[in-house]
Amino acid sequence: MSLRAVLTGCGAMSAGWIDAAKQIPGLSIAGFVDLDPRRAQAAAASWGGNAQTGADAVAMIDALRPDILFDVAVPMARHTLVAQALSRGCHVLTEKPMAETMAQAADLLARAKAAGRIHAVIQNRRYIAPIRRIRRLLASGVLGRVTSLHCDFFLGPHFGGFREDMRHVLLLDMAIHTFDAARCLSGQDAEAVYCREWNPPGSWFAHESSAAAIFELTDGAVFTYRGSWVAQGLGTSWESAWRIVGERGSLVWDGHDDIRAEIVGPPRSHLFDTAQSVEIPPRDAEDRIDGHLGVMRDFVAAIEGGLQPETRGEDNIKSFAMVMAAIRSAESGMRVAVDV
Repeated sequence: MSLRAVLTGCGAMSAGWIDAAKQIPGLSIAGFVDLDPRRAQAAAASWGGNAQTGADAVAMIDALRPDILFDVAVPMARHTLVAQALSRGCHVLTEKPMAETMAQAADLLARAKAAGRIHAVIQNRRYIAPIRRIRRLLASGVLGRVTSLHCDFFLGPHFGGFREDMRHVLLLDMAIHTFDAARCLSGQDAEAVYCREWNPPGSWFAHESSAAAIFELTDGAVFTYRGSWVAQGLGTSWESAWRIVGERGSLVWDGHDDIRAEIVGPPRSHLFDTAQSVEIPPRDAEDRIDGHLGVMRDFVAAIEGGLQPETRGEDNIKSFAMVMAAIRSAESGMRVAVDV
């Protein structure tokens, strides 16, 4: 099947989308849209061919009648842009967060359903090898039921641009990756959260750049998150540093390639049970990894009649709901239910 797309938002983040699209047979990007014409032209040049460029996404969609909108625009433009694309018959693959509010997110899902179109989110962290390997280990039951997940995220990036003026920037723009990974790994959704946000002295962000949250999950597990985007020195991976505790053992992952797990061994002597190492499953051909490319492949396969993508809006809204509930908790100082 031949599919044509329009890509909106041609800043630095669009490069990963363009590189992934180049690797999917039958997919072409016919138009590039950005408020800065130079960015649209540069993106078109990196794609090659005769793609059109412009500053008006709706006009571009009306002119080209594409099958797909790739939405890499800033979050404040997302709801209007995606709603317009769905009304014009486009399938939509969108950046995270999928909307600015839960009401907007629910509205977009309703519009996609009414239009009979696929709406999915580029939740690319699900599509990396360590996440897939850990998920298979946990699903095997070797650690027993997961009772808690703990994550640390500490980096100090200087982005410039909209992020440094964005409210709740860590939770909205980054923590959703970790929250979604916790759902992916545990197989559980969140029911409630208590969260504290703050902006430390010396921060170069205008608003809350650090957060700590405790989530209650559906099977009785607890997920804790500690993070900062103004942590100088000794940075973690972008994927966070993890500890996952089960009934019969524990797993740690440094967010890079070091994954280790131990389970209870022979009968204990003295104070502690003995422990024995567990082999981590190797990479598997069925893992569907490759970040942006993995998400995009599943999205295109769904358009062509395959299964609904793993990061479809109907599922991703549960991760977005964790973010929005954490923000409400931070603003109110109260434990908040995670409602979808």
